[in-house]
Amino acid sequence: MNTFTDKILQFVNKYYIEPIIYDSGYNPVNTLTWALILGVCVFGVIKLLDRMKVEVDERFIYSIIPFVLAGSSLRVLEDANAFSAPLKYLIITPNIYFVVFVVTLACLVVSKKLYDLGVAGDWKKTFAAAGGLWFLANLTALLYLEDIVRPDALVLILVIGTLVAFSIYGLARWQGIGLITDRLNFTILLAHLMDASSTFIGIDMLGYYEKHVVPAYLIDLTGTALVMYPLKLAIFIPVIYVLDTQFNDSEESISLRTFVKMVIIVLGLSPATRNTLRMALGI
Repeated sequence: MNTFTDKILQFVNKYYIEPIIYDSGYNPVNTLTWALILGVCVFGVIKLLDRMKVEVDERFIYSIIPFVLAGSSLRVLEDANAFSAPLKYLIITPNIYFVVFVVTLACLVVSKKLYDLGVAGDWKKTFAAAGGLWFLANLTALLYLEDIVRPDALVLILVIGTLVAFSIYGLARWQGIGLITDRLNFTILLAHLMDASSTFIGIDMLGYYEKHVVPAYLIDLTGTALVMYPLKLAIFIPVIYVLDTQFNDSEESISLRTFVKMVIIVLGLSPATRNTLRMALGI
């Protein structure tokens, strides 16, 4: 019995605990686990927002973006050794997602309460402003601790990601493909192409390495992080197509579809922001 228990503890330690303590990245076991947990959490959050009478629309998604930037910059603060153990373990993936969620939820509750009391005229603007202030506070702390040593990396990521995204947008508009030119769908592609650009610049030019299992395998297979561009397009264009064509027009389905798109944006923008800040600061 003790041997079996020891094996279980060794398994948990190897695949879950050590990757968090040593920030060693992902493995097939914890990747699948976090993906399953994310799926469960998505439906839990949908129910929570429904109980709070929060409409998940485009304005809500764009009000969430400052919190994504804040969470990513908070992660870079940990990369800069701004936190000591055990606090630092809360700022490492996946724990940081729960930390950011709790703070974001608290800001959402306060914003809606201020609206209900007549203090704020538009709770979504108040909510977004709170995320923006948090992001600015993190940036201030980062610039206090670190210097910008690679502004070229920052410029390259933004320029390349933007050029690729708008080239695809222009081609889609020329061909009349509304699926791509839709503002929310284009935001998805822009976020993930920024992530692809940060991966390409970091790995091919600056000597960083990929922590995620599938991208790391494909980069090793092809010998270049340029593979991230076709990989992102091959995944997310079909996903967008399915979301826009396979859901009915009921209010519940539209809300679910919009929420899933928000999750996809977060999954692209979050690593793109973290990678870009790290490289700019030379961390």
